[in-house]
Amino acid sequence: MSFDPQPLVTIGRIGRLYGIKGWVKLISYTDPQDNILDYTLLLACIGGEWKPFEMDDCKVHGKGLIAHFAGYDDPDESKLLAGVELAVTRDQLPALDPDDFYWHELVGMRVETLAGQWLGNVAKLLETGANDVLVVKPCKGSVDGRERLIPYLPQRVVHRVSREDKCITVDWEPDYLA
Repeated sequence: MSFDPQPLVTIGRIGRLYGIKGWVKLISYTDPQDNILDYTLLLACIGGEWKPFEMDDCKVHGKGLIAHFAGYDDPDESKLLAGVELAVTRDQLPALDPDDFYWHELVGMRVETLAGQWLGNVAKLLETGANDVLVVKPCKGSVDGRERLIPYLPQRVVHRVSREDKCITVDWEPDYLA
């Protein structure tokens, strides 16, 4: 059975082999990193197709994570899983407060100034430590051809995020250098 990748959210990938019983290192894209351990039924992209994949054991190990997947007890087989992306369906994610957003929801959204000038679309987000940053790529019809890095600071810079309109309204002038 294969799955349409559109409703999926990639939450990690399998790293290299760990030990002799089929365990592997687990690279988490969740924050905090051990949130990935909350999902035992995952989808894995194997051979270009998303397939159900069961994590039957997992744990924090040092500063990282290790996991074992059902049916992969042989280290030679488990070694072949290195690099496999792991995902969940969007409906498996915990519900958020109305003013909170998952990063995947913001990617692709249109970014406009308070005056209605289109700056471009969110290409990705960066975690800087102090605050997250929207990477806004110009698009045909946007105000100019410049990429912008806009701090994700609710009420100060980000005034409105509309899931319905797929638009983020920011207090950010087109000529700002940052």
